[in-house]
Amino acid sequence: MTRPPLALTLGDPAGIGPEIVQGAWRALQSSGPAFAVIGDADLLRDVPTARITKLSEARAVFPTALPVLHDPVGAMVTPGRPEPSAAPAVIRWIECGAALALSGEAAAVVTGPIAKAPLYAAGFRFPGHTEFLGELTAAAPYPGERGPAMMLAAGDLRTVLVTIHEPLARVPALLTTEMVVRTGRIAAQALIRDFGIARPRLAIAGLNPHAGESGALGREEIEIVAPAVTALQAEGVDAKGPYPADTMFPAEVRATYDAAICLYHDQALIPVKMLDFWGGVNVTLGLPIVRTSPDHGTGFDIAGQGLARPDSLIAAIHLAAEIAGRRG
Repeated sequence: MTRPPLALTLGDPAGIGPEIVQGAWRALQSSGPAFAVIGDADLLRDVPTARITKLSEARAVFPTALPVLHDPVGAMVTPGRPEPSAAPAVIRWIECGAALALSGEAAAVVTGPIAKAPLYAAGFRFPGHTEFLGELTAAAPYPGERGPAMMLAAGDLRTVLVTIHEPLARVPALLTTEMVVRTGRIAAQALIRDFGIARPRLAIAGLNPHAGESGALGREEIEIVAPAVTALQAEGVDAKGPYPADTMFPAEVRATYDAAICLYHDQALIPVKMLDFWGGVNVTLGLPIVRTSPDHGTGFDIAGQGLARPDSLIAAIHLAAEIAGRRG
């Protein structure tokens, strides 16, 4: 049986979303995976497009035109100048992608980059895509520990975040043993289900330099992280740590685990972007739908200049199709 196409949301229309979507179609039109864009077709002027009414029509037209489920912005769009007036359309596109994935019409949803500030200015109450998709899919059943949790993947490195879009100053007070355990549980189950790893190995990072230096540089490792590692091990998860974060990411060390559980945003994202800045992928774990995204922002500074590279979006499309295939 042929799998359904993927659904791609356009992201912020004033950013590089329209450019990288068109670049991804050029790269994949002959080989696939087939996808359709949810967004404003009038912003996709550099490739042939086909306005479709159902996602199932996408595969037939994909080799010759970029399929679009046309939903206009309804506001003026200037590349590089995000406006809150575009926020309702951006939100609708995400909602549509999630609904298509939940119904099975889409094998997965791949989301284009969004800017938080104009969404917040329009009343958007979620920190980002990850949390919004968690709410949109909350009523659907999921066979395991429920997310959402954020994974970044590049090459042989996967990092999973315990806290996501939190100011660094707040992280120590937010961390709990249960948060680390829950993130590790979500990651282990997703590695089995979505990545085909029969017995996942987790490396848990410490919070402080030198993983706290036995308490001399902080006690979070002793009081929060080490008990979480013990709890995960008691559940049968192959978890080890806490490890000093600055020694976790050389190639020789990466070979010893399948995912690194990181405690805050930059601890997880910096190594991924250093390893493969152009090819990193954001994956949402613990949802009843498959969702990936390019691991970069809206690129307002280069939007509309023909400089944006679609590499990360292409990687996100391939990974979404792979995970959807494993879920069957």
